[in-house]
Amino acid sequence: MAGKSRSEQRTGLLNGFAAYGMWGLVPLFWPLMKPAGAVEILAHRMVWSLAVVGIVLLAMRRWSWAGELLRQPRKLALITVAAAVITVNWGVYIWAVNSGHVVEASLGYFINPLVTIAMGVLLLKERLRPVQWAAVGVGAAAVLVLTIGYGQPPWISLCLAFSFATYGLVKKKVNLGGLESLAAESAIQFLPALVYLLWLGSRGDATFTTQGPGHAALLAATGVVTAVPLICFGAAAIRVPLSTLGLLQYMAPVFQFLLGILYFHEAMPAERWAGFALVWLALSLLTFDALRAARRGARALREAARAAGAATAAVDTVPVPGGVAGVAGVAAGTAGAVAGAVVSAGPAGSPGTS
Repeated sequence: MAGKSRSEQRTGLLNGFAAYGMWGLVPLFWPLMKPAGAVEILAHRMVWSLAVVGIVLLAMRRWSWAGELLRQPRKLALITVAAAVITVNWGVYIWAVNSGHVVEASLGYFINPLVTIAMGVLLLKERLRPVQWAAVGVGAAAVLVLTIGYGQPPWISLCLAFSFATYGLVKKKVNLGGLESLAAESAIQFLPALVYLLWLGSRGDATFTTQGPGHAALLAATGVVTAVPLICFGAAAIRVPLSTLGLLQYMAPVFQFLLGILYFHEAMPAERWAGFALVWLALSLLTFDALRAARRGARALREAARAAGAATAAVDTVPVPGGVAGVAGVAAGTAGAVAGAVVSAGPAGSPGTS
């Protein structure tokens, strides 16, 4: 059993590395789409994503959720919002990469956890621990330093961070699986994207049919580039702890940052290094605090299990009529109190915490 568990965790880790690795290397893909513009690439991504996800769901025979979703107008409205927000995120990212702003785009995903925490405080009334407040403060200082360094606010980074944080917040409310959610969002995106592509073609400005079969194949591959990392992420999410996924998520912006400097040769003056250093300090504080909270939670759960076991043993050895119910009640109360402490000690703003 333990061997199977280790095998499952190994499979999960490999899928996690694959997902975040592909997301980290995706800046190499978007420039291959030129001379197509960012909006045309975005429209193809929407159209082909639905095709790829539809094939996957058909092969897996996972369609029951669609009927249930259609009977829930509130969820449909939230998915529409999610589709709109992720459209902005995708469009800005593609434009940023193809316009020579890979480093600034990577910054958006570095500061995304800080923005998510800030939104949790402002919108969900979540409470932060002191270390988390310190991380948010350092992150705000980093944005100020980068604003001075760029001569203007790093709007690409901020747009990516806030759009993705909003997307995460909406997805939390929808509570739908990753693959199913992408299918629903792509279905909403599909018609406007298709209409735009047809309009572009009617003007003679579409590159899909004018730049050769290789270019057309690359545009069609945007659906695969969107769906495959998500499928790998889904396989990882059910096999490895969230704390591990939380650490793996930094792979993507690290790869993007390194590509921006080493491959695309983007400038990094001293003030930008200072801003990034502050962001990394803030993320280090968040990671330290999350790992410490996870250790405390695991320890509290072990203590609860031991308390429950000790109470059960006491029940077996105390021959007092009516005492069984009393001792069992004490054990249940102890376990419930400890479990409550674990929940309250969990990292504010983390997935699944409201």
